[in-house]
Amino acid sequence: MLVTNHVLSGAVIGYVVPEYAPAFAVGVLSHFALDVVPHWGVPRPIQEMMHVAVPDGLVGATTMAVIALTAPAHRRSRVVAAMAGAVLPDLDKPSTVFFGGSPFPAVLDAFHRVIQRESPRRMPQEVVVGLVGAATVTWLRRRTLALSALRD
Repeated sequence: MLVTNHVLSGAVIGYVVPEYAPAFAVGVLSHFALDVVPHWGVPRPIQEMMHVAVPDGLVGATTMAVIALTAPAHRRSRVVAAMAGAVLPDLDKPSTVFFGGSPFPAVLDAFHRVIQRESPRRMPQEVVVGLVGAATVTWLRRRTLALSALRD
């Protein structure tokens, strides 16, 4: 799964889970749940996938920043926490590139690898998932702002 889609799913979680610590935990769990779902990927070393990983990482980081900056103040900490949790398991990849190894225990890395359901033909699915995620985050943000305005 592209990291940008993990960011978007984390944002959705952050909008619906009422506290930041549980939002972070559910974000982490969502990462593994999404990785079980068939998605785009090519089981190759990360160094061979940099042409996709770097742009996706930059789009994901930008998406995270925009969502964090535009989230209503009373929801921001839990939205950021859930996004951070949702992307945390994929820190093994940049850590391997920049530092030569994963920060996680080998058993977790092995679990993460074995649950992947990747196919090089599923990029269209990734795009659809991203668009649905972005639309859902936008809707939740607007709904939250509208409900806040009604309460004031």
